[in-house]
Amino acid sequence: MGIQLSKGQRIDLTKTNPGLIKGIIGLGWDTNKYHGGHDFDLDASAFLADENGKCINDHDFIFYNHLIHPSGAVEHTGDNRTGEGDGDDEQIVVDFTRIPPSIHRIGIAVTIHDAELRNQNFGLVSNAFVRLVDEATGQELIRYDLGEDFSIETAVVVCELYKHGNDWKFNAIGSGFSGGLASLCRNYGLQV
Repeated sequence: MGIQLSKGQRIDLTKTNPGLIKGIIGLGWDTNKYHGGHDFDLDASAFLADENGKCINDHDFIFYNHLIHPSGAVEHTGDNRTGEGDGDDEQIVVDFTRIPPSIHRIGIAVTIHDAELRNQNFGLVSNAFVRLVDEATGQELIRYDLGEDFSIETAVVVCELYKHGNDWKFNAIGSGFSGGLASLCRNYGLQV
């Protein structure tokens, strides 16, 4: 088991793990018994941002309809529409050797698909976590359990990878947004 982080903690990734080339970011969650009569569909996404925390263009937004960044640096492995089962519900693979020099941050988020229409929010989600696994060794390096801090939010930035000099670090964020995916896109400078 990797290092367990709490909200707001930051930790080095590539400096203390010099062999880390590809990291698998695994995201998981459960939904509570009551869900308002609709299935839950949670979606992971990644925002590749510049030094100002903004995406340069739409290609810097990786999600279920745009699975891989043109550089090959970030790849979403596919949409899981039910979240059933143990382990990771969705995964995003980051190749640290392919991240373009213009990218300084990679925000990892989870949103609830059609949350407003279905009257769903993160108050109905439990056991949410993010973990980072070294693809080469299968070793879990970092884990952050989000806890039950959310109520009305429909989107959560769970963590961020950010450049510090020539190295990459991991920040456990756990910041909720109302307004779902559209709100997150605006936060990262994308037009909705």
